[in-house]
Amino acid sequence: MQTTNTVLMIRPARFAFNPDTAANNRFQQAPLDPETASAKALEEFDGYVDTLRQHGVDVLVVQDTPEPHTPDSIFPNNCWSSHADGSLVLYPMEGENRRLERSKGVLGVLQERFAIQRTIDLSPLEQQNLFLEGTGSMVLDREHRISYACHSGRTHERALRQFAEQLDYRLCLFHAVDRQQAPIYHSNVMMNVGRQLAVACLDALPRQDERHALEHSLRDTGKQVLALNFDQLENFAGNMLEVHDRDGHSLLVMSRSAWRSLDTQQRRQVERHSHPLVVNIDHIERIGGGSARCMLAEIHLPSRH
Repeated sequence: MQTTNTVLMIRPARFAFNPDTAANNRFQQAPLDPETASAKALEEFDGYVDTLRQHGVDVLVVQDTPEPHTPDSIFPNNCWSSHADGSLVLYPMEGENRRLERSKGVLGVLQERFAIQRTIDLSPLEQQNLFLEGTGSMVLDREHRISYACHSGRTHERALRQFAEQLDYRLCLFHAVDRQQAPIYHSNVMMNVGRQLAVACLDALPRQDERHALEHSLRDTGKQVLALNFDQLENFAGNMLEVHDRDGHSLLVMSRSAWRSLDTQQRRQVERHSHPLVVNIDHIERIGGGSARCMLAEIHLPSRH
């Protein structure tokens, strides 16, 4: 199934601007008052969790610990991914303080609650400076087993091919840049794939052949494509995630800034396929450089009980 009803979120202990990741994440902005920013992030996080639960999404919240300091722990979708066959994949991370997130106990929580059949550990690729940051680097079409990914310093082709071989995925690789022609650091800030709707900033693909290949792949797998412009990309409209409620109804989760950036026709296109679930995470977006999708780690594992 492409979507899930169960997600894991990390409640931050010391959310902060992360200098380890700012070099190639052009969405990050350092706050004027770090203490106030951290408090605002907690308020936004708790509101996000409440909104999901009110709409019938099963949210597993894990509290982060103050030490070791992991300022980006609020974005758990980069370190690991889970799959319906019981596979748990661990990923090689570029930021050194992000690698510390693997020791924070989240994997133990997953093992207690879900039936993990095998663990595929790609993290040793860090020793070769080969990185693949989970479902930030890749946007997965789980139904058709396609991994969409843009080349970047955090997404290396050799690591991608190891993922594809281990989980029997086909790769759709392309180059993507922002309006200043800088490489986009994560694929999931410029596109999303749901059951019937795909959202993508096709303008970000400078090579026409790759743009056509991406669009054809999406349409050939039955997706309607909602095309974003650069203004919408910069407002995190690419960083959405489709989930479903306990009755199986589709919910498209996005930030307030993303929803506000869409025009009337685009909003109607979303509403034809999903209920838009809009959350206020303004401070988290600005300081962390990630948005609604980055904060959700999908759980596709079978339950242990």
